Amino acid sequence: MPNRVHWDPRFSVGHEVIDAQHQAILAHIDALADCLDAGNAEASERFLTVFEAFKARAREHFEAEAALLARNGCPTLDAHDDEQQEYGYLEAEIITTVNFDPDELQTFLSLWWIGHIAGNARNLRPWLEQRAAS
Repeated sequence: MPNRVHWDPRFSVGHEVIDAQHQAILAHIDALADCLDAGNAEASERFLTVFEAFKARAREHFEAEAALLARNGCPTLDAHDDEQQEYGYLEAEIITTVNFDPDELQTFLSLWWIGHIAGNARNLRPWLEQRAAS
């Protein structure tokens, strides 16, 4: 059974673009779940298409997030870069259709991205709020 993920206002980092990207990532994870729920050959092919689009969206998101943090002198930029590199390695070497079946991939992605989004809400929101107030 695929994991469904839902946007929670507590996930907000307080930046419109980053929050919209996080919401779109969660929607992609649910689109992967929709493919799994359909359980037919056409849905299996669609899963691969959605998975490739998801990976592109994830890379775009990390680039946008890094640019925002660098532009504003975020003190946790190095940690973000480490997380981006870790995810890039996982995406390239581990979370592939060669190593895992689609159910496992979707579950992994849902858990990893909820962790990323919730962690950013906890770590970036106070910093972004402070930047907005000054």
